[in-house]
Amino acid sequence: MSPFPALHGVSLFFFFFTSLYITTEITTVQSQINLWPLPRNISWPNPQATLLSPTFEIILSPALNNHLYLSPAVSRYNLLILTEHYQPVLTPTVNLTNSTLTLQSLTITVADQTAPLHYAVDESYTLNIPTVGSSANLTANTVWGALRGLETFSQLVWGNPSRVMSGLDVWDAPLYGHRGVLLDTARNYYAVSDILRTIKTMSANKLNVFHWHITDSQSFPLVLPSEPELAQKGSYGLAMQYSPEDVKMIVEFGLEHGVRVMPEIDAPGHTGSWAGAYPEIVTCANMFWSPPGTPYADRYASEPGTGQLNPLIPETYEVLKNVINDVAGLFPDPYYHAGADEIVPGCWEADPTIQNYLSNGGTLDQLLETFINSTLPYISSLNRTAVYWEDVMLDATVNVTSSFLPPDKVILQTWNNGPNNTQLIVSKGYRVIVSSADFYYLDCGHGGWLGNDSRYDEQVEDPPGQPFNYVGGDGGSWCDPYKTWQRIYDYDITYGLNETGAKLVLGGEVALWSEQADSTVLDGRIWPRASALGETMWSGNRDETGKKRYAEAINRLNEWRYRMVSRGTMAEPLQPLWCLTHLGMCNLD
Repeated sequence: MSPFPALHGVSLFFFFFTSLYITTEITTVQSQINLWPLPRNISWPNPQATLLSPTFEIILSPALNNHLYLSPAVSRYNLLILTEHYQPVLTPTVNLTNSTLTLQSLTITVADQTAPLHYAVDESYTLNIPTVGSSANLTANTVWGALRGLETFSQLVWGNPSRVMSGLDVWDAPLYGHRGVLLDTARNYYAVSDILRTIKTMSANKLNVFHWHITDSQSFPLVLPSEPELAQKGSYGLAMQYSPEDVKMIVEFGLEHGVRVMPEIDAPGHTGSWAGAYPEIVTCANMFWSPPGTPYADRYASEPGTGQLNPLIPETYEVLKNVINDVAGLFPDPYYHAGADEIVPGCWEADPTIQNYLSNGGTLDQLLETFINSTLPYISSLNRTAVYWEDVMLDATVNVTSSFLPPDKVILQTWNNGPNNTQLIVSKGYRVIVSSADFYYLDCGHGGWLGNDSRYDEQVEDPPGQPFNYVGGDGGSWCDPYKTWQRIYDYDITYGLNETGAKLVLGGEVALWSEQADSTVLDGRIWPRASALGETMWSGNRDETGKKRYAEAINRLNEWRYRMVSRGTMAEPLQPLWCLTHLGMCNLD
């Protein structure tokens, strides 16, 4: 699977907003509607539009009328198409085919009505909007492809009275089957409505995996039937918990929008919040994370919020198996994210039972091996594929060998060292999800969040050789600088891989870790930067000649940002409005 296939059909440059690469067609180009993400193949030989009938309807075959997920989607899109009346920043000026003719309907045909929303499900579709005729046609192999086609059709409608681009044919399909957004709901809490709005916007951007990092050392907000005290004693309070009913609503809402919900219960690290209910199974809980006067290597955690599960205590696995079983019951997705990142030696070494184990010849690696051997088979027995962060195998201090991680049962998610770690993982035969912090971490660049930090108290300049506040400093952000949409858009997640290795890359995820984010900033932190990921995972970041298309993408993404805002997602602005009304004038060259 390559992210750089040639796009077929008529060059899309001539049909969408561009930058200075096109000069002779600029008047025509400015008059067109944008699509995001850009489809793989569009043919539109004679740009024109048709009025949409005030009684326009989306028609399903009788066999699909009561489909559990497609039927509500059709109702949702029918209402959106009839009532949105989005007015682009640059008003399209394409001619109407005939002011007396209207498009009456969109007919949907689906070949396979039962294919589940799993990795690599067929999401392809074809869309035909005729120049003359009362009905457009959307054809897909699965209901999930039909959902993607409905979104494309909705973006082709604009204005009041509504009109739609006509004489247009689309063939479309994603390059990658895993296109995700990770949201951390443990550092700070997000209301269910925030999660639903995020999933809804993901669907509009053709993103299909909501990676829910539910728990961490700071809080355990998920109420589990078998282990209710974990949330009762580990959450921020009753009003900041997710009930089984909340989870069911979120999962079903995701399916109605073509978005899988993949749960993550991080363990054995990042589990300090478990200590409220089970202090006996958690090492170094509630200790100060970085003891004064000790080297950073001897810390108890990589950030405030200490605690790791003790692999030597049988009760650890009794509790954990209840947790895994409940989570598998709440979340039907075939992927179970089991974490296993950032095992901090100092936390385990602070525990007397582990001290005794180490003094008798045991090692930290063997501790992690014991944990993986005691949990991975159980995850697999529940018909789940385990996803682990790359640390489980690549961490420099505590790791397990590949013999403990069967590639057919395990997927690794990479976040360190950019393309290099991706290459290491696939070279060992593992499937990989790419979330490189150098490109895809949305929390980077906002400075530090630790209190009592004297490094900020510099009025003129930083001490020699210690850049922090001034030029060259990171301001306390470990993954500085801020990852702009262009940084995300330009990342080639199969960089340096051969064809065999590239086929093991399932896709990518942007990640919003929430030390400095909650409901008040959620939309702006994710959107429209996650939209950039959406296009690169769907149709790539290069044109049919192999050239990266960020130059023309800025204008489409700008316009798409305004449309997202009109739909209720408070995406942050990319540029002054002037730039979109003066195409090319805000380019670097």
